[in-house]
Amino acid sequence: MKQFLRFLLLTLVFTASVAVVSNAGPSSENRIDLIGKVVDHYYLDFKPLATVELPRLIYDNGQFHFYRSTTSLLNKSDLFTDAAYLVDEPERKDGLIKPASYRVVRLDGTSPQFDFSITSHLVYFWFAALLTMLIFIPLSSRYRKGVGRSTEPRGAFQNIFETLVVFIRDEIALQTIGSRKYMMFTPYLLTVFFFILFMNFFGLMPWGVSSTADITVTAVLAIMTFSITQLFATKEHWKHVFWFPGVPVPIKIILLPVEFIGLFTKPFALCIRLFANMASGKILIMAILGIIFIFSDLFGPGVAYGTSWVWVLLTLFIYLIKALVSFIQAYVFTILSALFIGLAVEDHSEDDHSEEHARYSLPTQYEQ
Repeated sequence: MKQFLRFLLLTLVFTASVAVVSNAGPSSENRIDLIGKVVDHYYLDFKPLATVELPRLIYDNGQFHFYRSTTSLLNKSDLFTDAAYLVDEPERKDGLIKPASYRVVRLDGTSPQFDFSITSHLVYFWFAALLTMLIFIPLSSRYRKGVGRSTEPRGAFQNIFETLVVFIRDEIALQTIGSRKYMMFTPYLLTVFFFILFMNFFGLMPWGVSSTADITVTAVLAIMTFSITQLFATKEHWKHVFWFPGVPVPIKIILLPVEFIGLFTKPFALCIRLFANMASGKILIMAILGIIFIFSDLFGPGVAYGTSWVWVLLTLFIYLIKALVSFIQAYVFTILSALFIGLAVEDHSEDDHSEEHARYSLPTQYEQ
């Protein structure tokens, strides 16, 4: 294992150094844009098959301007243009002006007030939400009919998802929030787990996009956890934040800013951890595959084809690791959310309950 990690590190260092040389040379126009593979776009990229432009909705000077695509905006609007065409001649295809940078600006070069355009990350965010509803609305209908409550679950579909649901309920919600309040927050934890999991899995598709590689998406998820935590927090929680009990007053004054800042560092950590892990995975895969093309530029097609199997196998291994990481990151976000909620809603005035009592106070699997 140590040798493999050393080999992987040397490979990445070599890739970075070769990429720098390649970008500095005459072939810099053909370099691979790694960051462009994970950033948000105003189109769905299915290259080399097609590129599907997404609608543009812009609010400027008190009016909404809607266009079905960026191409439509460039050819029909007399208010906006592509930022690249402020200095360059517009590119035309079949008589239509085609977008270059997809960054819309006013004709004087200034940015419009608000750009509410649909992006690729938003589309796959909606896909994940739709998939969550398509799976769990039929499942909830089964449970309302008694299948899985008064009888055993039926079919592989229900059994697979019940395994995950029961795991999140019993091993995450119950263990971190406690037997008295865990059922109140279990629906949220289930939703956030499967929602993140589906967004992560979309990033594994050939033309798919992982919305969790967008920091705005992970920030919204973290804000949801933060809001729930503070909304349902007990008086004891706020006492521990603003006037820590049981310690001298000078220490309380020192702890107050530390505890207050801690309220925001927790969701910040949730946001950055999920974003960084999902964004770096795709960049790593593209970087390793890019070695084939870099070798082709530097040493010719023979060396590129001859060594391609090494990079393809390494990419496949990283791809499998990324699939595992998709599960792990959904689990980590969910369990940390449950932990933060549990710390905030814990009632210190209640008597402690033993694990045995909590277990027997739970409804059985089919009574839930």
